Amino acid sequence: MTVRPGEAVRIRRAYEEPGPDDGRRVLVDRVWPRGRTRDELHLDAWERELAPSNELRRWFGHDPARWEEFRERYRAELASPERRDLLDNLATRARAGRVTIVFGARDEEHNQAVVIAEEVRARLAL
Repeated sequence: MTVRPGEAVRIRRAYEEPGPDDGRRVLVDRVWPRGRTRDELHLDAWERELAPSNELRRWFGHDPARWEEFRERYRAELASPERRDLLDNLATRARAGRVTIVFGARDEEHNQAVVIAEEVRARLAL
């Protein structure tokens, strides 16, 4: 599958049906999405280590008023060597074909998958 650089990374809720053009599907939640089976998610990987720390997740509470600060704090967590390597790996996969970052949160605009996608896209632009 040939994918244009701007389309190499997408995000999709775990509660949406997988699409035929999703490419590699990677779950980035620390906990498994309720009510979904492995077969339903069609995952290629579960990178729970990329999820925000429990402390940051609890502090954020998916409160849109805390979004900008969450993004800043979460980017600091993603700068650790282990997480940086995982992000680099996602970027490598995205260079080879589309990667869909799967998340369970209800809010599609204010969640860790958005930040992860931004970080992977930034790596692709280098």
